[in-house]
Amino acid sequence: MNSRRIGSGASLTRAVTSREGDRVTTLELFFDLAFVFAFTQLSRLMAQQHDALGIVQALVILALLWWAWTAYGWLTNIAHADQGVVRVAMIIGMTAMFVAGLVVLEAYDDLPGGLFGPLVFVGAYLVARATHAIVFVWLAEPALRRRTLITVALSVVPSGALLVTGALLGGPWQIWCTIAAVAIEPIVSYRTSIGIAWPVRSTAHFTERHGLIVILALGESILGIGAGAATEPISVGILSGVVLSMLICIALWWAYFTRLAGDAEHALRAVPASGRGRAATDAYTYLHLLLVGGIVLAALGLEVAMAHIESTDGLGLFGAAALSGGVACYLAGTAAFARRLLGTWNIARLTIATVFVAIAPALGLLPPLTALASVVGLLIVLFTAERHLSTAAPSSPGLSDPPDAAQ
Repeated sequence: MNSRRIGSGASLTRAVTSREGDRVTTLELFFDLAFVFAFTQLSRLMAQQHDALGIVQALVILALLWWAWTAYGWLTNIAHADQGVVRVAMIIGMTAMFVAGLVVLEAYDDLPGGLFGPLVFVGAYLVARATHAIVFVWLAEPALRRRTLITVALSVVPSGALLVTGALLGGPWQIWCTIAAVAIEPIVSYRTSIGIAWPVRSTAHFTERHGLIVILALGESILGIGAGAATEPISVGILSGVVLSMLICIALWWAYFTRLAGDAEHALRAVPASGRGRAATDAYTYLHLLLVGGIVLAALGLEVAMAHIESTDGLGLFGAAALSGGVACYLAGTAAFARRLLGTWNIARLTIATVFVAIAPALGLLPPLTALASVVGLLIVLFTAERHLSTAAPSSPGLSDPPDAAQ
């Protein structure tokens, strides 16, 4: 950045450049609360629809929210979130995304009376994206400003047009337009960034930022447990279900934070600066969507199970598919994340993820409490296998092979 754009933060048109070692600010945590609310709304949308279409609709919206969140994540890695023009952008973006989350339930089907929900959702989303785009281009390094402008223009403008068109057309056209809008973002960003060394100014900030959104998504899954359990008087069955559900959430936390996050941060820092932006984009911007999507799906399954925890009837295919599919998506995402940065596939996680997908119909036939216990049992098998494999091969090949992460 040049001196026109770097300052003490006293002016709203200036920004303070981030440096290696900077950490996440409280404003960023405040910003993320809007997305936690939106995740909760997505669970409600899927629960109300209670079919495959509802899950697809919610996951497409989740992808939109994710592109918005990652866009601001890159912005705050370039300049401090709580200073100058970036602070203004964060406040505007946070407010707009909260409005978008507020109307998630009307994003596809407008409720009688009031404003037209689908357009309100799209409008709020585009306010957040346009605000980010203006500030991001403004703060871009002179050598990268033209490519940044091209990337933003070719991704935000056409995706915005598709979202508006879909909202106006409604029906099946809307979901297809929204899927196309979601697909444009990563494709354009990937193609226009080929050969460009996008800077990661603070590896610590970037990795911590993504770790915190995983934590907040896990917090949303705990809310789902409480929502499902709070509908009935407390009992032994409900207590058992709560314990098993919490063990599943703890296992998801364990799989990322105690066995992966630290090594991944060290591996990203070891990547040469010329390839660090690409590695960060692949591992965090793209692959972390699988982690968050898996958590949101698993949260839905936990909520369904807890709502019928004392029933002797089967959990049902909807709840079982959400629970097992969500856990499978999360485990596969962590395996792909490890492959990108550490250079090796986690075969145990891929195997257990495949098992979760295969047993979804069988889980649906089991009572909710038994289904939860089965999921916990499989996760214990996974961690036992990982411990055995790590004992057999104590060294971490990925950390000794940083060139692979830069490819």
